[in-house]
Amino acid sequence: MSNGRVALVTGGTRGIGARISLELKEAGYTVVANYGGNDAAAEKFNQETGITVSKFNVGDYEAVKAAIETIEAEKGPIDVLVNNAGITRDSTLHRMTPDQWHEVIDTNLGSVFNTTRCVINGMRDRQFGRIVNITSMNGQCGQIGQANYAAAKSGMKGFTKSVALEGAAKNVTVNNVAPGYTDTEMVRAVPANVLEKIVAGIPVKRLGSVHDIARAVLFLVADEAGFVTGSTLSINGGQHMY
Repeated sequence: MSNGRVALVTGGTRGIGARISLELKEAGYTVVANYGGNDAAAEKFNQETGITVSKFNVGDYEAVKAAIETIEAEKGPIDVLVNNAGITRDSTLHRMTPDQWHEVIDTNLGSVFNTTRCVINGMRDRQFGRIVNITSMNGQCGQIGQANYAAAKSGMKGFTKSVALEGAAKNVTVNNVAPGYTDTEMVRAVPANVLEKIVAGIPVKRLGSVHDIARAVLFLVADEAGFVTGSTLSINGGQHMY
């Protein structure tokens, strides 16, 4: 049961995030979808779904704080937070620049601190909160050219476990969802011959769907999911069992 709870989804207007936002809305949540830069995509998403969109840089703590204060003033307290925002700046480590490292760490991992820090006190005071961090199979098993991305996604796991322990007595749960290769715009951009090899390596012989990820999030954020915390739900078709 959502009871009309307010949910914030970062990176919530495209790909996996868009589907999470939409399915939360369909389940009765009041959803705000954050985005970082693509105004045209965000406007199209808003027009098609009626979901409120909010532009702010999740890697900037002060920007996050101001945005969340505005959202809560307009919509009500945020009871559900889905940290989905993420970028890639792929390069093998011996060629990776400091900017490529810091940009990914700030956006993918720093953002999780920024958003969670800004909602955690309210959740603790109300004795209810559901936080889901969207990590990645590559944060579990590593990937060539993604030392920055894998480090950020792996770091989310330790963050999740620690904050789950801190919030448990206050009915604030914190969990991870770790997708494998999912049928999104980014994955569809992979050359066909490469994508064919990727799918061949997935035991269920298909890419994941954005719905596969979204329905897992809906399970974890439900009022009834209070006994699930500090967990990672891997959704990768059996490609990496962890």
